[in-house]
Amino acid sequence: MSTSRLTGPLPRQFRARLFGGAAALLLVSACGSTGTPGSTGTPGATSPTSAATPGAALGVATTSLGPVLVDSKGMTVYLLTADKPGQSSCAAQCLQFWPSVPAPGGKVPAVSGLSAPLGVTKATNGASMLTAGGWPLYTFSGDRAPGDVTGQGMVNFGGTWYVVSPSGMAVKAPPPSASTSAPAPDDGGGGGIGGY
Repeated sequence: MSTSRLTGPLPRQFRARLFGGAAALLLVSACGSTGTPGSTGTPGATSPTSAATPGAALGVATTSLGPVLVDSKGMTVYLLTADKPGQSSCAAQCLQFWPSVPAPGGKVPAVSGLSAPLGVTKATNGASMLTAGGWPLYTFSGDRAPGDVTGQGMVNFGGTWYVVSPSGMAVKAPPPSASTSAPAPDDGGGGGIGGY
């Protein structure tokens, strides 16, 4: 029985696929921590209560992090702290994992339930994308169903990713009513971290 072996340099197409696959695996493993500081476990989805109108560009849904913006499919919307008002910094590889929320026809849609001013800017790939409160808006490829918030608190592509409230602000903690666990008693040992 003979075995064949590759000799010489690998074909360019194979190297590109190999490199692309390795880069994706590295990114996924680097993004593996989806919890926020002080949380126990991964932020999970709840049954989303949506005020989104089917076919609307944006809407509001209630998740485990409270009311958040969602796209036309009900998927959670995020902002990136590395962005500037009206300016996206999420380039080609970033957009593979964090697709921009498109602006239908390059126009600002009318959306009920939002207090954030909506706008339109250009993604780094030239496509029109929506902004809320000036922040460019994205979804996360790791979210599988409406109500998922698995991208919350991820640090990659130059900043931190947060879900977006209806006022256009980053949601950095779950609402107080979402916490059902009592704080741990102080053992007096001084091992705590500054009141956390």
